Amino acid sequence: MIRIAIVEDEEEYIQQLTDYLQEYQKNSKEEIAVTVYRDGDEITSKYKSQFDIILMDIQMKFINGMTAAQEIRSMDSSVVIIFITNMTQYAIQGYKVGAMDYILKPISYFAFAERINQAINKLKKQDRHYVVVPIKGGVVRLDTADIYYIEVQGHNLIYHASAGEYISPGTISAAEKTLCSYGFSRGNKSYLINLAHVDGIQDKCAQVKGESLPLGRPRQSAFLQDLTKYWGEH
Repeated sequence: MIRIAIVEDEEEYIQQLTDYLQEYQKNSKEEIAVTVYRDGDEITSKYKSQFDIILMDIQMKFINGMTAAQEIRSMDSSVVIIFITNMTQYAIQGYKVGAMDYILKPISYFAFAERINQAINKLKKQDRHYVVVPIKGGVVRLDTADIYYIEVQGHNLIYHASAGEYISPGTISAAEKTLCSYGFSRGNKSYLINLAHVDGIQDKCAQVKGESLPLGRPRQSAFLQDLTKYWGEH
């Protein structure tokens, strides 16, 4: 099931995009679920990382597509965003929020189907794993590949990720249990580190995205073994 959101304030284009998705589903045999929002504030206020692809109009009345996409990207690093617009200069700005592509209005079925096909192929190629992290006021779904490391701070965990930092109640041991099979290893009692983002070891510290994370003496040997094994397999 491919979950697609249409965010568009013009009924003409809502109907056209819906019809195109129905036609694409018939031709491709993909199973598609469609949800329609008529402004950027509608999708951002209810967003819980529930979509695979978002078709986002840029020019809307209350919250424009670029602003909505920035907010969505802060909560979901993996959703595929495709902008729908009649102005190329706005669409190009979409790459700043990790948009995959854009479709110009008026929309042709050929261009539409080509972008959707690319998006679905991208989704299928990604071996993605997610964790749902409770945060103040809601939850966020994080792709494990986008988490750099997790840090203990009091009774909370800080998830350091590509889209920013997320504070969540929890214990490092519970996080380790969830993430150890996805290439994470304990550096010390305070850090759970994604081995994919370790650039090296220097002065008994793991170098992660320009930061030096100290390795505890009891964990140094096991961490180095985990890292060596990871590098050997990747």
